[in-house]
Amino acid sequence: MLTRTLSAWFAAWMALLTVAFYLWPDMHMLWWGAIGLSSTAGVVVGVLVHKPRRRWPWLLLAAALFMFGAGDFLYNLLTDVFGLDNPFPSFPDALYLAMYPLVAGGLLGFIRSRTGRSNRDSLLDAATLTIGLALLSWIFLIEPYVQSTELTLIQKLVSIAYPLGDVLTLAVFARLLTGGVRRNPSINILGLGTAGLLVADVVYGLIQLNGSWHVGGPTDLGWVICYSGWAAAALHPSMVQLTEPTRASSADLGARRIALLGAASLIAPAVLLIEASLGRVHDAAVIAASSGVMFVLVLARLAGVMANHRQSIVRERELREATTTLVSAADATEAMAAVRHALARLLPDGTSHKVVFVHAKRADEPGLVRVSGLEPEVRADLREFSSALRHPLGSEADMLYLGASTEALQALQPTFEVLASQTAMALERITLTAEVNRRSNEAYFRTLIHNTSDVILIIDENDVIQYASPSAGAVFGDERLAGYELWEFVARDERARLAELLAQVRGGLQLHTMVDARAERVDGSELLVELDCRDLRDDQTVSGLVLTVRNVTERRQLEEQLIRQAFHDSLTGLANRVLFQDRVEQSVARSRRDGSLVGVLFIDLDDFKIVNDTLGHAVGDALLKAVGERIINQLRSTDTVARLGGDEFAALIETASMADLELAAERIVAALAEEFNVAGEVVNGVSSIGLSTTVDAGTAEELMRQADLALYVAKGAGKGQWRRYQSDLHTAVLERLELRAALDQAIKEHQFVLQYQPIVDLDNGVPLGFEALVRWNHPTRGMIPPGQFIEVAEESGLIVPMGRIVLQQALNTAGRWQHATEPGALRYISVNVSARQFRAPGFVEEVRQMLRTSGVEPGTLLLEITESLLLRNDDQVRADLDALRAMGIRLAIDDFGTGYSSLSYLQHMPIDVLKIDKSFIDDMLSSAQQRAVVTAIVQLAQTFDLAVVAEGVEEPGQREALRQVGCPYGQGYLFARPLSEPDAFALIPKAAPFAAMA
Repeated sequence: MLTRTLSAWFAAWMALLTVAFYLWPDMHMLWWGAIGLSSTAGVVVGVLVHKPRRRWPWLLLAAALFMFGAGDFLYNLLTDVFGLDNPFPSFPDALYLAMYPLVAGGLLGFIRSRTGRSNRDSLLDAATLTIGLALLSWIFLIEPYVQSTELTLIQKLVSIAYPLGDVLTLAVFARLLTGGVRRNPSINILGLGTAGLLVADVVYGLIQLNGSWHVGGPTDLGWVICYSGWAAAALHPSMVQLTEPTRASSADLGARRIALLGAASLIAPAVLLIEASLGRVHDAAVIAASSGVMFVLVLARLAGVMANHRQSIVRERELREATTTLVSAADATEAMAAVRHALARLLPDGTSHKVVFVHAKRADEPGLVRVSGLEPEVRADLREFSSALRHPLGSEADMLYLGASTEALQALQPTFEVLASQTAMALERITLTAEVNRRSNEAYFRTLIHNTSDVILIIDENDVIQYASPSAGAVFGDERLAGYELWEFVARDERARLAELLAQVRGGLQLHTMVDARAERVDGSELLVELDCRDLRDDQTVSGLVLTVRNVTERRQLEEQLIRQAFHDSLTGLANRVLFQDRVEQSVARSRRDGSLVGVLFIDLDDFKIVNDTLGHAVGDALLKAVGERIINQLRSTDTVARLGGDEFAALIETASMADLELAAERIVAALAEEFNVAGEVVNGVSSIGLSTTVDAGTAEELMRQADLALYVAKGAGKGQWRRYQSDLHTAVLERLELRAALDQAIKEHQFVLQYQPIVDLDNGVPLGFEALVRWNHPTRGMIPPGQFIEVAEESGLIVPMGRIVLQQALNTAGRWQHATEPGALRYISVNVSARQFRAPGFVEEVRQMLRTSGVEPGTLLLEITESLLLRNDDQVRADLDALRAMGIRLAIDDFGTGYSSLSYLQHMPIDVLKIDKSFIDDMLSSAQQRAVVTAIVQLAQTFDLAVVAEGVEEPGQREALRQVGCPYGQGYLFARPLSEPDAFALIPKAAPFAAMA
């Protein structure tokens, strides 16, 4: 309160001294001295009381007042004490003139403190106003002194110095006023004092020109106002604002400023017009110079206005971009990043600055502030700067600070306030959006908890359930679990483990864990659950352990089922290849550690494809199940039996001796050799086995590969046999692979030749036809019989192109023979066709094309097929057979009796000839049983009106026995070995035809 009334008390004191000065003129020296000293003391007291940010501008004003008062005191001393009459110039004039630079320095200090460096626009405006007033000062004050003839040079210089000092004071004060600063009581009072000084000086100068100056006149009142105004301005509380940085807005050209600047610029033309109207122009040069300077100032001011306009456009663009970014900001972090980016763009390039965002204890007023007066944490962040811009962000006490140089902050302040306002709106939008989302999420998660299948339980320190979500009814049979102990719903043998888990969670050892446990429903039935436990005791909204319980009974059962399916064969229930290989690896690893013996058996059914083809896949699947059971029955419970795929089985045996492994292989071979009765059918399960042991193999992969090689050798040795891997098996396998590669090359190079064995009438030995038999004319090994390569050709599929070559060569030979003999001389040529070749797409059309190109009559061709082709009820096979018969081609069943013979296909299939296999003929003389089988086959053929040919007749007794049982035809070494084409051609009658095959 005292600081607010201090200037008023001072004004009253100065008014009393002024009244005393005029009432008691005889004591004017005392009163005037008191006025000067009071004004100086008033400024000093104001500085000490109000403590402005910068004291030196006010102290310069105090020094100026002291010089002014000292000059008055000395002047009064010279006139009143020493009796001098208006001493001029004198030492007091030096003190008077020293006042002006001190006043100018103080005013410049205010400008520097408030607006920083020179404001170009304000400086131009002040210069324009000063030039106009300086012209008047020249005309009315300075020029009369210059032209005076009564004054000495020193008197002229001193006289001119006074108006120049006034012009300097006027210019600086005009610069302060045009700097765009906000007016306050202190600057208004200071302006009043300055105006008093200028008016008094002007009047004093005019009086001095007339030489009638004396103390105590009205002019002294102007200096009293100067004394009082400057001191009162320092004593007013608003004096601190004169040294505080403030926003500069001098670029704005308001109506009053334009009017003032226009009036100042018209002073020179007005003076010139007045002097011209009076008929004498004395100051043309000065007026012209003033007009020229003003013109330049006006142009510079216009250039500044354009520059400010361009800068405003740039800042407006930056603000728009910043606003766009703020609108799209998703959170406060993005918003503040946008603010930092915008401020960096708005400040001049290279300006050091820092942006600080704090949550303050109170919402302070926005504006340009001193960093030293801020809160400690903000002051620490902005310690490298003296000033900062501050603006609140929204209704909260969040504050945005920008630290930089004072000049940059003053120029940026309006833009900063707009940007801060936009930021506040963006943050408020983000806060509102977050609140809306939070409330929506709360409703969302509340709905989820009430509808999720998982059970949410909250338990307290005593393991009592405080809350159970509604889904507890579906899981535990009752959703009203609150108030019960958790252990009432946990299986007894699980309680200790779960109690330890809860203790670890409460102790912070298990921050988040999931376990499986067995729980109990309200009705006592068990279920498998998955528990997820979290410690939320510190959360006031929960205050307990949160257990998420999920019923995983069906899922665990499904997982077990999927695991079993992944490692077991779905048909037989045996281990599959993946599980078998894993156990082999484990067994081999144990074998390396303890030296135990491990054996692997690969088991393959020899005729499984025939079962599928003849009896169907259902019977085949039943056979595979039965085979698996028989293998298990021949091994120990600790051994592993697996189905690797198709008709391939495997067994893993860990034992102490090689004999145990070999006996196991023999038992399995014997067990599988017995017939199977499955699905009402009697089928054969004869198998081949390959055995390998860790004696020869060091790894699981090597052990299984060697078992596969041994199986390969076993199958090559015949049906129903087993072989153990030996090192020499590699040689046999390599030879077989080499044979396959050479066979492929033989087909490409047509290295096959045909030999022909005659088919004769057993009664008279007359040839009926020839069977074409293939031989491989190997480039290095010579002639290779079919027994050494037919099996390889069947396995690799090369039998198809090879059979095509044989059929084409046989027909070409038959064509040549027919052209070289009488018609009907060659009746039959027989060619073997494999089942694989017959089923090849387009076989019937190939035969038709070969007959056409060779010129052979279709009735001359007899195709020999195997029983396996006929046993399967295949519509396509039947259609192809009918098509061949329709062309006139005859069909024979080769090796009849060695496969799955059936009466049905003899009755329904278009068959012409049965060929009895050599194995039946070999023993028919020594075995009554074999003789009876041959007799039955012959009688069966006669029943179905089929021709019969016995293969492999080598002895005369066999021929006679065949004649006795009624077999009409035969072929074999007894009659002729396979012959070359010329030798066979020699047996063909050149004129008489062969006898017809009945």
